[in-house]
Amino acid sequence: MSPETTDTGADSALEALFYRTDRVRFIYWRRYSSGKQAVYAVMVVTVLAFVTGLSNVSQDAVHLEGPLAAVLPPVEGYVRIAGVFVSFLLAIVTYGLNRHKRVALYAALVTLPATALLPLATFQTTDVPLFAAILVSVVLLVRNRSQFDRRLDLSSLQIASVSAIAAVLCYGTVGSYVMREQFVQIETWGDAVYYVIVSIATVGYGDITPVTAEAKWFSLSVILLGTGAFTAAIGALVIPAIEKRMAAAVGHMTPSELTFLEDHVLVLGYGELTESILERVAADADVVVVTEDTSDATTLDDDDEVAVLTGDPTDTRTLQDARIDSARGVVVATEDDARDVLAVIAARQANPDVHIVAAASDPHHVDKLEVVGADEVVSPTVIVGRLLGTSVLEASPVGSEEGGDGDGDDRAESGGGDT
Repeated sequence: MSPETTDTGADSALEALFYRTDRVRFIYWRRYSSGKQAVYAVMVVTVLAFVTGLSNVSQDAVHLEGPLAAVLPPVEGYVRIAGVFVSFLLAIVTYGLNRHKRVALYAALVTLPATALLPLATFQTTDVPLFAAILVSVVLLVRNRSQFDRRLDLSSLQIASVSAIAAVLCYGTVGSYVMREQFVQIETWGDAVYYVIVSIATVGYGDITPVTAEAKWFSLSVILLGTGAFTAAIGALVIPAIEKRMAAAVGHMTPSELTFLEDHVLVLGYGELTESILERVAADADVVVVTEDTSDATTLDDDDEVAVLTGDPTDTRTLQDARIDSARGVVVATEDDARDVLAVIAARQANPDVHIVAAASDPHHVDKLEVVGADEVVSPTVIVGRLLGTSVLEASPVGSEEGGDGDGDDRAESGGGDT
């Protein structure tokens, strides 16, 4: 080798060492600005809004001294309770964001700017953290808007129940306002809405009462229809949630608890290979095991490093619940090559770009798994056979190496090459 070549190689090595062209991040901003942090920020806004509301309620009077005080009508009474009211509304929105609902994102982007009017109207010392948290929340939500992509899936019964409540509210509000002369103290649309809600809730404060027979029959119809619609809605909306929680008790995690997993590894199926896979992967990445066997899910329940989703690993909806769209890779090892093929197809349909590694129990099925979409296929039986062959050749007796005529060495080399 010439001196010039040596100098050139040394210069290249020095440049590669001291003049790096790739970027080295000092802070991984994505880790602190993901969808999970956006939900946490909205939670902080919820708490601060509640605390601010309690502070305003405890005061004798709230003075509007903020930048918007000059353009707002006299709303001191509403400002006192606005913080508490908005906090309950934001709690519902936060629940929807935690489940990646698109409608919750829209609600948050409307509610948060409206909540910002509160500190801009009062401009008290306690309002500064609230306003700052609102700004951070809006920025994070807009930045991660693509993560909140789930539709609000309601059954036909749930849609009918919600529609029935809305219809009864409209019927009662319009009817009571039109018949306001036959009621005591119904003068505005707000009075009509108040009367209908109080009637449906069967509270009956007595401040608004019907004075004619026609108004009394109308009030009775509102009570009967409203109570029936409300009862049906409770059965259609609450009972499925309870059933889902009971089903989650069998498995380890529910889909809502997996929504914010990122860069994780999905293991489809549970069998003899699963424990070895978990020992290797769990230390370096979050792992989610998808199995429809509840006994296997219970077995894995004691492992804090592994999340378990009870479901069919060959169903694309189950894989979407396991956030395959943000997974680093997928390992298919159901110990049934036919189900492995279906699992690979489902995984490829759910995420065409994810890296899929499959285990073939039968070496003859390796090509079939590759055809349906597996990037890599490993046959445990082939690997074990080659390791056994290599081990027996490497452990050949010493005497055969010293006293043999060379044929044994040739056969060993030949066997090792085939292995």
